[in-house]
Amino acid sequence: MSSDSGGTSAAAGGRDSAPIRLLVADDQALVRGALIALLDLEPDLHVVAEAERGDEVLALALEHRPDVALLDVEMPGLDGITVAAQLRQALPGCRVLIVTTFGRPGYLKRAMAAGASGFVVKDTPARQLAEAVRRVHAGLRVVDPALAAESLASGDNPLSARESDILRAAQRGGSVADIARDLFLSEGTVRNYLSSAIGKTAARSRAEAVRIAEENGWLLS
Repeated sequence: MSSDSGGTSAAAGGRDSAPIRLLVADDQALVRGALIALLDLEPDLHVVAEAERGDEVLALALEHRPDVALLDVEMPGLDGITVAAQLRQALPGCRVLIVTTFGRPGYLKRAMAAGASGFVVKDTPARQLAEAVRRVHAGLRVVDPALAAESLASGDNPLSARESDILRAAQRGGSVADIARDLFLSEGTVRNYLSSAIGKTAARSRAEAVRIAEENGWLLS
């Protein structure tokens, strides 16, 4: 795990003070429960709230005032990146650590732009995850190093907002006519956007363009 400054001693300097208050949001109950159990084993960490939907997080955060919110990316209601932006606006003292299965470069870039202080994947060892929480709480940035390198290599999202809309609709299946009807566009317009998206992703087909965009995290609404 990498951070932008300081060492372990700096991040852990406050362990003798009040425990760091945490909110954990993940739509998978087993994963959420495991995260909470692991974090609560640390004497300087204490989970004060949990959520299974993204649209539950802000109200819980305002009620419980956590120091750090651990958010999944893909949750019902609102995605974790949108929630991170909400927390930055409404509760700037709460730092955000994204903890997700989906280590996609596009997600990392959007999460940091939304105000997240860290981004790690769920298979991060428990000790490293706890240390990531401490570093984020201390004001440091923490990013999975492999994902950071991949993010730099992948470049920025080349798709326009409308091209992303078209590929998200294509992701759900259906014909060009179905996509056109869903998005209130003409079939010709849909074909033009699909052709442009295929070209920008260097794909050979609509399905491949969807796969490439999804793997890079470019289709999060």
